[in-house]
Amino acid sequence: MTRILAIHAHPDDIETLAAGTLALLARGGCAVSIVTVTAGEGGSTEHTPEETARIRQDEGAAAAAVIGARYGCAGVPDLSVFNDDPTRRRITELIRAAAPDIVLAPSPADYHPDHEAVSVLVRDGCFAASVPNYRTGDAAPLAAIPHLYLMDPIGGRDRSGSPIDPEFGADIAAAMDDKRRMMAQHVSQDHWVARQHGISDHLASMERWSRRRGRTFGAGFAEGFRQYRHHPYPATPLLQELLGDALLVGAGGEDGGGWD
Repeated sequence: MTRILAIHAHPDDIETLAAGTLALLARGGCAVSIVTVTAGEGGSTEHTPEETARIRQDEGAAAAAVIGARYGCAGVPDLSVFNDDPTRRRITELIRAAAPDIVLAPSPADYHPDHEAVSVLVRDGCFAASVPNYRTGDAAPLAAIPHLYLMDPIGGRDRSGSPIDPEFGADIAAAMDDKRRMMAQHVSQDHWVARQHGISDHLASMERWSRRRGRTFGAGFAEGFRQYRHHPYPATPLLQELLGDALLVGAGGEDGGGWD
C-alpha cells in the first residue's frame, strides 16, 4: 500500500490545494495522512487562541475523515513557524512516523510566511528523515528519502504577484464532491476569511480556484503540482503514475489569478 503524507501550515490549506488529489489516491487504495504544522489558532476574532486551536483541529479531523484519512497537528504556534533546528526535528519525526512513499508540501513561494517556512521544513525534513544520526524521537529513520511534491501556492502566485505554473495536474472532477465536503467542515473560517481576506464565501472561493487551475490544463477542475527532484531526492514519477488517467500534462500557463 502506497503511503501519502500531505503537510501544510493550517487547517483548510490542504483542502484548498490538494483535497481532490488525496481523495482520488484514497479511492485508489493509498493510505493518506494529513498534517498541519499549526492549529491555525490565529484564524478567529470570536474565540481565544486555545479555543480556536481546538475548533480547527476538530474541523481538520472531520475533513480528513471524509476520505478515510488520518489527521494530525504538529502544534507549532500560528504565525510562528520558523526554519530552526527544534522545528525541523519535530517535522522530521512526523515524517518518520508516517513512513510515507510520497510527501506533498507547500510551495516555497506563497503569500503567507508560515506556508513558506513549512515548505523548507518539509523539504529538509524529508532529507533528514533517512539520516540515522539525526535524532528526533521514537520513530525509526526511513530507509530512503520519500518522493517530494510541491502544491500550488494559494492563488497560483508568489508574493510579488508573479504566477507559479504547475508541472502537472490532477483532474479532480470526479472528486469535487469529496473536496467540497472536506472544505465544508471548516465552518469556523467562513467569518475569518471574509474579515481577513475579503472573501465572502470560503467554499465558493475554493471551487473557483479549482476551476481556474482546471483551465490551465483544459479540464473542468484540477490541482497543480511540481516534483522536487534535486539530488538526492527521488526523481521517478511515482505520484504521476498513481494518478493514472487523472494525470494532466501540458500546462498552458493560464494567468494564475490570485486567491479568489
